[in-house]
Amino acid sequence: MSNISNTKQTTVASSTVTRDLRELDVDTDNLYESIVIMSKRANQISNNIKEELHQKLSEFASSNDNLEEVFENREQIEISKHYEKMPKPTLVAVQEFLEGKVYHRNPAKEQQ
Repeated sequence: MSNISNTKQTTVASSTVTRDLRELDVDTDNLYESIVIMSKRANQISNNIKEELHQKLSEFASSNDNLEEVFENREQIEISKHYEKMPKPTLVAVQEFLEGKVYHRNPAKEQQ
């Protein structure tokens, strides 16, 4: 599966896009299977982003934080703003799926 650096390279629409459902089931011949694949990929992307964010924010953590230090930490605020501006994982997953960048297989189909 691709990682976060690949996510940043994918051009993703920043607003809602109407999709043609016929485009979504081209690879799988099943719309619902395609949706499950995109959903699982979105979860992977979300987990990767969350893990990366926690790693970056943990650099600023200290055992003796008081309330003033927590609210005045500009670096943490900038990091958080950056992650808030990133495209949503579902939008990235749909775009990756449509571009053929998501590896998927269905063992049930392979057995038949």
